[in-house]
Amino acid sequence: MTVQYDPCTALLVVDVQNDFASPQGALHVPGGEEVVAVVNREIGHAVAAGALVVYTQDWHPPSTPHFVTEGGRWPVHCVAGSWGAQFVPALEMAGLVVRKGTSGEDGYSGFSARHPETGIERPTELAALLRERGIERVVIAGLATDYCVKETALDALKAGFATTVLTEGVRAVNVEDGDGDRAFDEMAQSGALLSASLRKPRRASHDTELINTK
Repeated sequence: MTVQYDPCTALLVVDVQNDFASPQGALHVPGGEEVVAVVNREIGHAVAAGALVVYTQDWHPPSTPHFVTEGGRWPVHCVAGSWGAQFVPALEMAGLVVRKGTSGEDGYSGFSARHPETGIERPTELAALLRERGIERVVIAGLATDYCVKETALDALKAGFATTVLTEGVRAVNVEDGDGDRAFDEMAQSGALLSASLRKPRRASHDTELINTK
C-alpha cells in the first residue's frame, strides 16, 4: 500500500532520537538506525504534498520513576538536554516537535501522559494541535513498534484520526519474543492500516512542550 499525503494528513515521527536509534544509545532499539532513511523519504513526500509533520521527542528529567534507578522498568535515557535525547543527526527536520515525559511521566503515546506510579493519564496537546490544522489522518513511523509507536497509534484511533503505520519505518524492542508482531496485530485489530507486509520485529519511550523547527 502506498501512503498518500495531503494537507489533511499528518506524518507523526515518533522518538527517532540518539538513545533509541543509535547503537551507542542507552536504550538502542535493534535496527533502529534503519528507520531514518525511510522516515526521511516519507518526510519528503509529506512536505511536497503539503502535509503536516510532527516529531515526538522523549525529554525526561534526570530523576523520574520511569527509570529503573527509581523503581521503573527502563534504563536512564533521553534526559533533557543530553546527547541521547537529541534527534539523530541524519533526521530531516521539517515540522513541529512535541516533547513528552518532561514532568517524569511515562506518556509512551504522543497523545497522552501517564504517571508511572498512579497510572493516571491526561491528554497532551497533540490531538488539539492536529484538529486546529484540519488534520483527519495520521501516518506513523519511528520507535519503538511495541511501545511508543503502538500507544500513539491506538490513541490516534481513539481520538478519531484514520491511522496508518509504516511497517518498514518502525522497529520493536521485543522485550519478549514476538512483542513487535503482537503490537502490529493489536494496532490492526483496533483499526490501523499497516502500510506493507514487511514485519521484521527488531528490538526501546513520556507533558509536553511544543517547538517549531521550521
